[in-house]
Amino acid sequence: MSLAANPWLAAVATPPIAEAQGWIEGRAFPADKPLIDVCQAVPGYAPPDALIAHMAEALKVPSTHRYTDINGLEDLRAALAADINRVYGPADRAVVTADNVMITAGCNQAYCLATAGLAKAGDEIILPLPYYFNYQMWLDMIGVTARHVRFRPEAGGLPDLMEIRDAINAKTRALVLISPNNPTGSVYPAEFLQAALQLCKEAGIALILDETYRDFMPHDEAPHSLFRTHCWESNLIHLYSFSKVFCLTGHRVGAIVGDPKLLDQIGKAMDCVAICAPRIGQIAAKHGLQALGDWRHGNTGLMRDRLTALTQAFARNDLGYEVVSAGAYFAYLKHPHRGKPAAIVAKRLADKQNLLALPGSMFGPGQEDFLRVAFANVDAKAMPEIAARLAADAADRVW
Repeated sequence: MSLAANPWLAAVATPPIAEAQGWIEGRAFPADKPLIDVCQAVPGYAPPDALIAHMAEALKVPSTHRYTDINGLEDLRAALAADINRVYGPADRAVVTADNVMITAGCNQAYCLATAGLAKAGDEIILPLPYYFNYQMWLDMIGVTARHVRFRPEAGGLPDLMEIRDAINAKTRALVLISPNNPTGSVYPAEFLQAALQLCKEAGIALILDETYRDFMPHDEAPHSLFRTHCWESNLIHLYSFSKVFCLTGHRVGAIVGDPKLLDQIGKAMDCVAICAPRIGQIAAKHGLQALGDWRHGNTGLMRDRLTALTQAFARNDLGYEVVSAGAYFAYLKHPHRGKPAAIVAKRLADKQNLLALPGSMFGPGQEDFLRVAFANVDAKAMPEIAARLAADAADRVW
């Protein structure tokens, strides 16, 4: 007899990326129609040579192979605080310090630690649809109820603040927003984020703002001015990732930015789960922040070029798929096969068109008409081919 798993854990679905990758496991793809993988959000290129060289030298230093402080390397925390002040804060004063920063093993861990630090089993956290699947999965595992607000494709995926207000009750501990959004790619306006923070202040709950993809904004303006809000630490918890901008996904390095008193409590969980984020990833992230500004800016431009190429390629009249929203790393598409489950549509694309995308159903209820395309994974030159394969699928009525 096998051991019974924790029922909360057993009730959680299989990780979606692994499920989708299983659709193509063992397959060979012809040279004239190779696999185009727009399934998982990973950089399609290596870290810059200078960063690889810096990491190689760091590996020769004995301290590289030891634990860091629970909150992470102090010089990385200070470097991220300075970067945040540069991007968001007023020029005349620092609004974020190293004490506001905890380094984590990626942004997923940042979210898990932050929500565990706020909510206990039986509490609620507001998670607008469509949600990032790992965020829903984690809340299910720890017995926290995810309260959803509806997806608004007519608004480009922007949630409705009045619906969020109506969803808040005595059990609510936080509102989670992701901008640029995963899965929709939607970039939330600064005024919307300011209003969301004000709503959270009035309700006495946290705004957890995940800005994993903020280095790939389609413009150079500050994403918002939340860090300039008086006593921002009282309600704002900011999540960040170095993984995408410096191509460090396998080294697991992200951050929580918030009230030092809350970070002290979250540190108890970090000490039990991982003790600290991997040191080599922290060393790489610090070097990236301090020495690779030009490369980072060029990387931003590269992603903007890919977005432009996708937008142009998807403008063809016979595409069949409707672009609901696109930005940063993702495009969210409405498929033309009404009444067909999104997973069936996505699997057919993989089988017939050698195009691996994720079905909207992996991002919550009511998403059967949609697919997510992680277009930043592929070169701009591939966008017309992606569009051609989508158009061929839309025209194929044989099921």
